[in-house]
Amino acid sequence: MTTYADLSSFPRGMRVAIFGSSGGIGSALYTMLENHPNVDQLFGFSRTHPDPQFRIDFTAPDSISRAVQTLSDIAPIHLAVVATGILHDDHIGLAPEKSWRHLNAEAMATNFQINSIGPALIASEVLPLMARDSKSVFAAISARVGSISDNRIGGWHSYRASKAALNMLLKNFALELQRRNPDGIVMGLHPGTTDTGLSKPFQSGLNHDLFTQPEAAAHLLTVINSATPENSGQVLAWDGQIIPA
Repeated sequence: MTTYADLSSFPRGMRVAIFGSSGGIGSALYTMLENHPNVDQLFGFSRTHPDPQFRIDFTAPDSISRAVQTLSDIAPIHLAVVATGILHDDHIGLAPEKSWRHLNAEAMATNFQINSIGPALIASEVLPLMARDSKSVFAAISARVGSISDNRIGGWHSYRASKAALNMLLKNFALELQRRNPDGIVMGLHPGTTDTGLSKPFQSGLNHDLFTQPEAAAHLLTVINSATPENSGQVLAWDGQIIPA
């Protein structure tokens, strides 16, 4: 017997959009929701999607507007998750900095484009399409290292700063959404260290759990299902704990 994630806080016949559906966590979320009895329509968007209609490129903002147009035809949307992010890329020489001596303008711009600007542009297009007569959630994958008050060791300057910027944007959007839809939720999600390409070079010597992609996706869906309007603007970890700003 198939066990499905609990989405009982949402109405039946949900319309869901996953941005970054070809990545580790995004693809796991898509798989878990693909045949879910509560989900009526599911859309996946990614940089490598075979259908140009569902292809998004954060370096080409017009691709976001074009892709989201697909959703406007079937709105309202009950759940939208931005499951994208970058930490390193050997092809362009991108790596987390250990010191301010390693800062590079191009690398910093790439971090902000993928981790902050892209999700913000998606939010600007998707939030007007979110349901108003029932629970709706717009969530973006963030990171604990984006917390300023929780920063104890420094380093990873561009990644930390880009995630902190994302968290501020989500807070701003939550406040703006509250004025038009008090029941709407905008939130960040910290999935914990997950076995994906993003974390692969940094998995040795972990002193905490390493989650599989399905485990991480299941945790995040549990947090999303439990979220209330009081959580709007917050960043929640995989276990439901609030991550300080």
